[in-house]
Amino acid sequence: MTKQEAAEHILDAKEAKGLTWEAIADAPDIDAVSVVVANRLHREIVEGLLEAGKHVLCEKPLAPSVADGEAMAERAGKTDRVAVVGFTFRRSPAISAVREQVTDGVLGPVRHFNGHYWCDYGFAADSPMSWRYQGGLGSGALADIGTHLVDVGEFLCGPVRSVRGALLETIIADRPVPLGTVVGHAAGVPVSDERVPVENEDIATFTASFTDGAVGTFSVSRIAYGLPNALGFEVFCADGAAAFDLGRAAEFTIADSSPAPVVNGYRQVQLGPEHPYIAGGLPMDFPSAGHGQSDFFTYQARAFLEEIAGAGALPRCPRLAEGLHNLRVLDAIVTSAAGGGREVRVTTEAGLAEEEN
Repeated sequence: MTKQEAAEHILDAKEAKGLTWEAIADAPDIDAVSVVVANRLHREIVEGLLEAGKHVLCEKPLAPSVADGEAMAERAGKTDRVAVVGFTFRRSPAISAVREQVTDGVLGPVRHFNGHYWCDYGFAADSPMSWRYQGGLGSGALADIGTHLVDVGEFLCGPVRSVRGALLETIIADRPVPLGTVVGHAAGVPVSDERVPVENEDIATFTASFTDGAVGTFSVSRIAYGLPNALGFEVFCADGAAAFDLGRAAEFTIADSSPAPVVNGYRQVQLGPEHPYIAGGLPMDFPSAGHGQSDFFTYQARAFLEEIAGAGALPRCPRLAEGLHNLRVLDAIVTSAAGGGREVRVTTEAGLAEEEN
């Protein structure tokens, strides 16, 4: 299908059926679909698309509940279609380069992961109510951006075994009802004088123990003034350390014992073609050319489409089962917070997280 034919097809579908997901599922010339809608809609759409024989890339979090995630993962297991979750930061060249240094390079296993994801999209108390502020505790900042941070931690350290010390806090108690359609993070939408309660958390903090022995400290906020999109971490390893700041997405810092003591310390590494995804992935793929978070989505889409085509040049995208595991970690965090911060083991089977004695 040419670009012109594709555009005409989309317009025809929009005029005929309002461009619903059912219209996309029924379209014989659409093979792969990216699902980027409110979390509560994921299960119905993903299961419907898989039933229609489509390949699916579903945004995180996989579902609004562990039970929904279990059903989705089970359905994906019954198809030969590619069904994956969009944990986009796995496609960061810098984060992937740090992972290489942890697994096969100079750093060795992680002993301590310290990570944060701080945003300010919810800072203004008069920004309009949207689906992001509705749903129970755990479905707010934790599910929206904390899900990414949890996945980055596990990408570098292996699976989380248990969590403790969890705190979920709602700082802005209510928000105004919007007068128009809320899209994205709802900036600029006019609001009414009526206010309704915020149902979930603005801030989430917790600690974690990883199966391979590392410990983790996590901080998540959607009301961090002046930080529109600040993800960062430090990893302190057996033989060195590394750090990453999304504000400087095309570089990372690393420290190990290889330089002489008189010049030893953290050093800046600018990403280039020797690092993951850079060669052939940018118009200018040499060191210091730079890139940003939007490029991660391009690398992710490329991996998704290459797997569909059977090329497999990049590591595969995470399966729905991995998205389900992520939901179980979030569930354990919510259970810990509800229990005053006590330690809660992450389950590997259906059911609620279990509290440690």
